[in-house]
Amino acid sequence: MGEDLRQQLTPPDKRVKMSSVQVECVVKASALIGEGPVWEESEQTLLFVDIAGQKIHRWSPTTNQIQSVETGDTVSFAVPRRCGGYAAGVGRSIVAVDWSTQMMTSMLEVDQDKPNNRLNDGKVDPIGRLLAGTMGKETGPAEDERQQGSLFSVTSDLTVTRHLSQVDISNGMDWSPDQKTFFYIDSLSLTVDAFDYDSNTGHLGNRRVVYRMEEGEGLPDGMTVDVEGRLWVACYNGGRVINIDPDTGMRLQTVSLPVMKTTSCCFGGPDYSDLYVTSASLGLDQSERRKQPLAGHTFRVRGLRVKGRTSNSFSG
Repeated sequence: MGEDLRQQLTPPDKRVKMSSVQVECVVKASALIGEGPVWEESEQTLLFVDIAGQKIHRWSPTTNQIQSVETGDTVSFAVPRRCGGYAAGVGRSIVAVDWSTQMMTSMLEVDQDKPNNRLNDGKVDPIGRLLAGTMGKETGPAEDERQQGSLFSVTSDLTVTRHLSQVDISNGMDWSPDQKTFFYIDSLSLTVDAFDYDSNTGHLGNRRVVYRMEEGEGLPDGMTVDVEGRLWVACYNGGRVINIDPDTGMRLQTVSLPVMKTTSCCFGGPDYSDLYVTSASLGLDQSERRKQPLAGHTFRVRGLRVKGRTSNSFSG
């Protein structure tokens, strides 16, 4: 039996250590929907959000301290800005966050014709352009209004361009090391897609599927790309992160976690060899909570023998 298959067959509450890979719960944030991890190299801290908990968190592995800012509405991502502070997706607005004063200032609003939408995942491209998607608000756990979302880009002068519409749940995104391919997840399609990407104009073209989720893997959620151009996809309701070769469409590795609602991931640490994985607890019943006491916490995976890349800062 191959190692990948053995890991998948391990019961969820036992899947903590596999060969040289170690999974450790490092941030006990008890998030309702932990999401959007970003490693801040300058501060050596992990930035992430709790969407339904309406908080932006910043955790230092050196001190093991968490600082938080309350946002007053759903917050789906937070990314560093080149001019300092952060840009965050709060409700349908992209806001500037001054961490020192905990003040937020709205920069722009999207989907003004769809008041029941909210922003979801967002990430900055290599030249400082912000890409962010929307979705219909949840009517229940993992139940959303279909095809209400879009994918937008925002440039340094706050020009907004809509690239995709009729999206179900705009989710994970990242770029290939050569910046010529944009990887994207619309969760309910159960695929990871790729586009040709022009970093000068932000134009997307030639959409194609690079991976189709298999039975038991759950919904594709947040993702990151390593220095070798391979994808690491968090699988919501799958209790795992899968490593995909986008050139062959093959799953190379499965990292299993002791929680089922794994939501997103990013590389971090001094040499970017640690994989941080966020999770959710919202929607678990009492029985599931007893079996998954670490749900909503953030995990650090070591021993993957691969490194990530530095995160980008928004130029706006």
